[in-house]
Amino acid sequence: MRPYLLEEAHETIAAIDAVDAPALADELGDLLLQVLLHAQIASEVGQFSIDVVLGLLRDKLVRRHPHVFAGASREMSAIRETWAAVKEGEERPHHPLPTLLAARKLVDRLGGTEALQGAQPVSPEEEEGRKILSAIAAAWEKGVDPELALAKAVARWSKGSPRP
Repeated sequence: MRPYLLEEAHETIAAIDAVDAPALADELGDLLLQVLLHAQIASEVGQFSIDVVLGLLRDKLVRRHPHVFAGASREMSAIRETWAAVKEGEERPHHPLPTLLAARKLVDRLGGTEALQGAQPVSPEEEEGRKILSAIAAAWEKGVDPELALAKAVARWSKGSPRP
C-alpha cells in the first residue's frame, strides 16, 4: 500500500501544480481512498479505526490553532510562535523527511539566510551544503517553495539547455 499512497500524493501535487481543478478533485479522492484503506486495514488488525484518525486530527487542529478555536492572537508572528511551541511540546516520533523539505523547515526555524552566515565549515562538503541551505532560505524568504522551484528547473533543463 505504501507505494500507492506515495503515487497518489505525487499525482495530487501534479494536479495542483498544473492548476487543474477537475484533476485535483479526482486525485484528492484517490488520496482520500488511500487514507480510508490504511485506516481500514489498521482497524482489521486491531490497531486503530478511521474514527481515531479523525479524532486525532480534530484534537490537533484545535491544539495547533488557538487563534481559530480559543481566541488567541491572530497576528502572524504570534501564530507562528504558538505553532512552534505547541509542536515542540507534542510527544510524537519524528520521522525523517525528504532532505529538501527538512532543509526548508530547518532554515525557516533558524530564521533564514542570516542565520547561515559566519559559521566556519569543517569540510568542503559542509561549505557546499551551507550554500545550498542559503539558496533554500533565499527562495523561501521570497515566498517560493524550493521543492517546486527545483522541480520546475529540473523539468526545464531536462528538455535541453534553457535558452534566454
